[in-house]
Amino acid sequence: MPKISHMFFKSAVLFLILGVCMGIVMAMTGDHSPMGAHAHLNLLGWVSSALFGGYYALNPVKAQRKLAVAHFYVFTLGVVVMIPALYFMLMGNTALEPLVAAGSLIVLVGVLLFAAVMFTSEKPEAALPMGTVAR
Repeated sequence: MPKISHMFFKSAVLFLILGVCMGIVMAMTGDHSPMGAHAHLNLLGWVSSALFGGYYALNPVKAQRKLAVAHFYVFTLGVVVMIPALYFMLMGNTALEPLVAAGSLIVLVGVLLFAAVMFTSEKPEAALPMGTVAR
């Protein structure tokens, strides 16, 4: 499995652990005001990161690209910036709204990088002699 897949899967598991902990804290305190941060952490951090890891595992040629590595770091940075800021904003610190916006835009750039990886063709391989089958 490509290294980038492992990186996405490892970050996904860390985000899952944080999301579950956030859900437990909400249940224990009865304060569900940060539910939006909880949902974003689970969907962006856990689900999207795991899907990205799966995509790169199925497309190892694309996983080798520098663009894939940039995708990982930009997307993960966006989640790390956005989620804590969103959590504390939803808990009443409205001064963090610009940081939430910045994190959201970083996540968007990460998603656009993934789209670039996905919609660009793989590097062409050398032509195979006639009659041979690609593996």
